[in-house]
Amino acid sequence: MANFTAADVKALRDKTGAGMLDCKNALVEADGDVEKAVEVIRLKGLKGVEKRGGRTTSDGLVTAKAEQGRATMIELASETDFVAKNERFIALADKVLDAVSAAGATTAEEGVAAQAGDRTVAELITDDSAVLAEKIELRRVASLTGEEFAIYLHKTSKDLPPQIGVIVAYSGDDAETARSIAQHIAFADPAYLSRDDVPADDVEKERGIVTEIAKNEGKPEAALPKIIEGRLNGFFKQVALLDQDYAKDNKLSVGKVLADAGIAVTGFVRFKVGA
Repeated sequence: MANFTAADVKALRDKTGAGMLDCKNALVEADGDVEKAVEVIRLKGLKGVEKRGGRTTSDGLVTAKAEQGRATMIELASETDFVAKNERFIALADKVLDAVSAAGATTAEEGVAAQAGDRTVAELITDDSAVLAEKIELRRVASLTGEEFAIYLHKTSKDLPPQIGVIVAYSGDDAETARSIAQHIAFADPAYLSRDDVPADDVEKERGIVTEIAKNEGKPEAALPKIIEGRLNGFFKQVALLDQDYAKDNKLSVGKVLADAGIAVTGFVRFKVGA
């Protein structure tokens, strides 16, 4: 009979994230050798990786880093929040981010092909998917270039790793305000930097909608242009960062806050797990 204790089972579970029964059975098969038991769990898990291919990954985490004029953010997805908060999964995310950043990858396809030591990111993910017995995937990668960066990672639950991530690329010296703008983006979720970035077709579609609404309300014909422009401004305040009311003081626009701080935002990206 294999010689191991309940503490050995717990230690193996902490190391691999596998279930208690799986850890116990692996230790029995490995005759109490923890390292061999890890390999048993990994090999058995690899057999199930293909079967998990069609499963949905709706949990996970986001993480980001900046170095040498480039900032990178990834979303690493898992099936459950149980795995998302597992130390092995979090460590995997750090390894993946380092490899993706070093490779200068800008898409998930480039990211999984990136080298991580003597293996690719795809191989790293497959190995840990086997051990954790869940489908894991690199769902998204974003990359920004710029002079300075503000990174904000937000936890929607204290028990989970960050679920929302924001990178702001900017020029200027006020790092505190730049971080505050990143926090604002996490909350307000703008789609564009400025109103000039909103596609013309979207603007015209919105113009048509607010025009029809104003006419149906029986507004005077002479007043329609002003009403329509006012409602279009409301649309821009929803979708364009610089037009939005600043989350910390809705009497100010984000554009005004940036101008007062001497900051120019050159780009941003926002990820939310599963969105």
